[in-house]
Amino acid sequence: MKKFNAIVYARTMEFIRDRGTLFWNLLFPVVLVVGFSFAFAGGSDSLFKVGVKGQPSLQSRTFLELSSIEVIPYESDIEEVIEKIRRHQIDMLIDFDEQKYYLNDESSAAELLRILSGTELAGFQEKALTGAPIRYVDWVVPGIIGMNMLFSCMFGVGFVIVRYRKNGVLKRMKATPVSPLLFITAQMGSRFLIVLVTSIAVFTGTNLFLHFAVNGSYLLLILITMLAILCMLSFGLIFAARIKSEELASGLMNLLTFPMIIFSGVFFSLEGAPAFMQTASKFLPLTHFIEAARAVMIDGAGIIQIMPNLLILVGMTIAFLITASVLFRWE
Repeated sequence: MKKFNAIVYARTMEFIRDRGTLFWNLLFPVVLVVGFSFAFAGGSDSLFKVGVKGQPSLQSRTFLELSSIEVIPYESDIEEVIEKIRRHQIDMLIDFDEQKYYLNDESSAAELLRILSGTELAGFQEKALTGAPIRYVDWVVPGIIGMNMLFSCMFGVGFVIVRYRKNGVLKRMKATPVSPLLFITAQMGSRFLIVLVTSIAVFTGTNLFLHFAVNGSYLLLILITMLAILCMLSFGLIFAARIKSEELASGLMNLLTFPMIIFSGVFFSLEGAPAFMQTASKFLPLTHFIEAARAVMIDGAGIIQIMPNLLILVGMTIAFLITASVLFRWE
């Protein structure tokens, strides 16, 4: 334990003394959260997702055929679709069977859609949503925190160990009594504490003036965060296993992290996206963190409801750790 604690302490102090990296991890997600909260408070989106139930009437086709409108047909229970509007997964629902349409006034798209559809839906009744509408910032904050965690874990472990290998630090560590397993777990332990503390600090700090909707347990949110951090750290270790070029490591990590951000639904819902894209997103750890965190914050879900996401994160962590341990070399 003395060796483990010494490595954890050394790595943690290395991070803290790097003031630029420290402030970047703290300020970057805060700027994104605040920026998106203002950007989507009253503006207009360039693309709207409109759900349709029933057969569209002839007079409404002009509105639905606009290039800025993405039409998504629904045949499921209308209450499920209304929940999608509350969560900003779609912007509007038109029920042609009941001659009604639904809008979320908290959405930046509501006012413009009401104007665009005014003529075609003149005889339709506008229905108020049941329950408090969810703001976009409530929906997006788990994605932003998850994205910050992903970058911190990937580059904080994978990139650093590659730099150690390039600079000859790992070669010297090989001559010490420290085993590869002890060294890797100590690196993970240090970064785990750093990412967990910064994530909680960012969430708490932004929540003081934005007041996110948190209908579930804060302890459950912390559990989800801890499992996700371990999973992302394990994923980052795969890149640190043998690569000795910082440029190659950075390129490979960027190659995977940016598509992961897009396909995991960090900023925008994948509702209406191609089926293969939605299926591919289920293989990404960031997707399961965001889904579980949003379920707890918005729906007040308990541990039973998010258990599939937690089990997948645990399974991915084990698989990534085994892969990294098999591939790892000091030199």
